[in-house]
Amino acid sequence: MEPQELGLLLVAGLVAGVVNTLAGGGSLLTLPALIFLGLPPTVANGTNRVGVLLQSLVAARAFHDKGVLDLPVGRRLLVPTSLGAALGAWLSVDLDEQLFKRIIGGVMLGMVGLMLLEPQRWLKGREGEPPAHLWWSGPLAFFAIGLYGGFLQAGVGVFLLAGMVLLQGQDLLRANAVKAMLVAGFTIPPLAIFTWHGAVQWVPGLVLALGSMAGASLGARLSLAGGAKGIRYAVIAVIVVSASKLLGLW
Repeated sequence: MEPQELGLLLVAGLVAGVVNTLAGGGSLLTLPALIFLGLPPTVANGTNRVGVLLQSLVAARAFHDKGVLDLPVGRRLLVPTSLGAALGAWLSVDLDEQLFKRIIGGVMLGMVGLMLLEPQRWLKGREGEPPAHLWWSGPLAFFAIGLYGGFLQAGVGVFLLAGMVLLQGQDLLRANAVKAMLVAGFTIPPLAIFTWHGAVQWVPGLVLALGSMAGASLGARLSLAGGAKGIRYAVIAVIVVSASKLLGLW
């Protein structure tokens, strides 16, 4: 790789690490960067997971050290998200991505309305006992989120935050911490599947990961400093940008 190509990946990884740690959608920066360097879309999709895994481990450790990571919740949700991610990665080898991206983009724009109409729901966890249906609807919802994450990855953090707040009753700061743990965990099966299919280029993946890990560390500090309110604004901004990209508006 040329020095300027290495520099592009490092910068893309740094920015993506910050964005992914604050909300999600950093892969909308790293995937185009990998494709620009000549990787086929499927290989770029697989190679991107190297940085996602390492940056998520860094972020999860930072949140854990600050005492905001709810390990029991993370462990409980890791199984359905990992199963979904494995299936999503397997399907992504053959399925066309364009229509799927447009559907997801529309759903993400709907989230913006939800967050703007009920902002307090994103700033505070739910009080009282969880709904009776949560024992089955929660794992099902997180399986679906993992399915999307395994298929494409880009923007999955937004859906994880929505599930953590609306279904699990977490405030955004603690939801963000669990999100980092879940992404780290459920990225392992897709990375193994893409590696098995020869769809991972390790040199650009590791270079991207170096920038992503630095960005994740910075993003975790920004998240802890801004609290739930600061994360909410970052989430809204990332949703709008991610959805417009997925819908092909730019």
